[in-house]
Amino acid sequence: MDAEPTGHAPTPAARLLRLMAETAGVGMYAVDDRGRIAEVNQRGRQLLARSAEDLVGQDAHEFLHRDSHGGHLPPSQCAMMRAYLAGRAAQGDAVWLERGDGTLLHVAWLVAPYTTADGSFGAFVVFHEAATGVRNTAAVDASVLAELDRLALLAETTTTLTSTLEIDEGVQLLARLLVPRLADWAVVDLITESGEVRRDTVVHHIDGARHRRHDLEGPMPPVPEGSPMPLSRALRGAAASLAGPGHYQGPPDSGIAVAQRELFDATGMHSAAIAPIRGAHEVLGALTIGRSERPDAFGPDDLTLLEDISRRAGLTFSNSRLYQRQRAVAETMQRHLLPQLPHVPGMGMVARYRPAPDASQVGGDWYDAFLLPDGSIALVIGDVAGHDLDAAAGMAQVRNMLRAFAWDHREPPSLVVRRLDQAFLNITDAAMATMVFARLEAADDGGWNLTWANAGHPPPLLVTRDGRTRFLDDGHGVLLGSDLDLHRTDGNVRLPPDSTLVLYTDGLIEVPRQAIDIGLDHLRRHAAALCRRRLSTFCDLLLDRVRPPESTDDVAILALRAPGGAPQGPPAAADAPDRSPF
Repeated sequence: MDAEPTGHAPTPAARLLRLMAETAGVGMYAVDDRGRIAEVNQRGRQLLARSAEDLVGQDAHEFLHRDSHGGHLPPSQCAMMRAYLAGRAAQGDAVWLERGDGTLLHVAWLVAPYTTADGSFGAFVVFHEAATGVRNTAAVDASVLAELDRLALLAETTTTLTSTLEIDEGVQLLARLLVPRLADWAVVDLITESGEVRRDTVVHHIDGARHRRHDLEGPMPPVPEGSPMPLSRALRGAAASLAGPGHYQGPPDSGIAVAQRELFDATGMHSAAIAPIRGAHEVLGALTIGRSERPDAFGPDDLTLLEDISRRAGLTFSNSRLYQRQRAVAETMQRHLLPQLPHVPGMGMVARYRPAPDASQVGGDWYDAFLLPDGSIALVIGDVAGHDLDAAAGMAQVRNMLRAFAWDHREPPSLVVRRLDQAFLNITDAAMATMVFARLEAADDGGWNLTWANAGHPPPLLVTRDGRTRFLDDGHGVLLGSDLDLHRTDGNVRLPPDSTLVLYTDGLIEVPRQAIDIGLDHLRRHAAALCRRRLSTFCDLLLDRVRPPESTDDVAILALRAPGGAPQGPPAAADAPDRSPF
């Protein structure tokens, strides 16, 4: 799209306009969820005799829409506004738009709604000057508007499918786009990672609603080489083709042909169009649309449209499959990075990790616990900046160095952290990190003493059996990687019997633009209320109740329950079973 600079970053509306800009002679603009013009293409500016600066940001109805005499048109009498407010596609030829020179432009128009990936609503408006003289016929306008409707569907397909990285969700969105707009039935067959074919989705529109036909879904026979049947050809990547029940009435050449004949019998489709779903480097499946209630059959123009739609679906599904592969690799990596907790008789110890909502299942948050040569227990909670593979790699480096320093030197946590800080900038790839490193030692009288050093991390929380809470603020120092060789101090505390020590990362308590004290108080109150729950249940409920819904960070929790003689709250049968960090 040859657009004038509008002074803002490309929006979903801008990408839609660029997608359709090849349609010569057609004006286009997009409005946001408040009816304001967000983008306008070059032909639209020419037809309206206005610049982008004049148009962008204006209320489209108030600024442009007029009656045939140039008067302002009430929204209730404007067909374009009614379609916009109803969130439905519509077209017509009885609207006048006011041009920059004050003259009126009589236009034929199409309104197509769209929804962006973040859920916001908008509308896409395509218009052209209503033809005059011999060309001003209903047939010409109908033909032009039909083409615009096709382009609007392609634009909506692109915007809708790119709103998700989950193939399952993308398939359902694709079916909703096609049924009942183009067909009574939509069928999606997918080729799995192992090369098997699965009938993933069968959707039918009847009695004004879409219905999922799960009884027609499931595994399919393998695709035969050289079969001339339409579905088999599509699953091998051949061009789209028309099909009907007659194609499958003769002796079947394969099991998949039998399955396809059963589909036609069960659905009553008299006409179908089948296109391959091609990814960037492979065929991912096939898309079938069919008609059973409406009498008209599909034609060559429908094949062209279906191929365009399936090509867009293939690219988005290919990206989704790549994302899912990367996520699986990342999750495997995270499982190896997060350690198994040591078993200490009489001591309860549980850890939880939850990735950032938009990350690849890994991040820079970590926990660690391991036995030291003198029999004491090392406890660690830390956070390397970021929640991606780079952060996870930096976290692994920091964790391993800390383990080596803690094992090799029997000294207070503050000195171990200082050694780590001195090595941090020169040995690791991490740019910044926070951490609490603690040593838990058994006392001669059977109790447990905790000594810790804090490098810029949120303070640990200690909760007694009777619900009293205390943040361990002592031993606090600057974060790792500050390049300041500062003296670090230790904090010390005696753990009361049956008390719970909670080490956590900031994703549990921090919300952008909110004071951290609010999150800390929220954590303290919920931890006190849950202090007698079994430790695994304590951690699960703490994550569910304390972690802010709008949190964008990953979270790690390491909780320890000190030995004690009293019964520990409700019976275990009333609590949720223990679970892994995943």
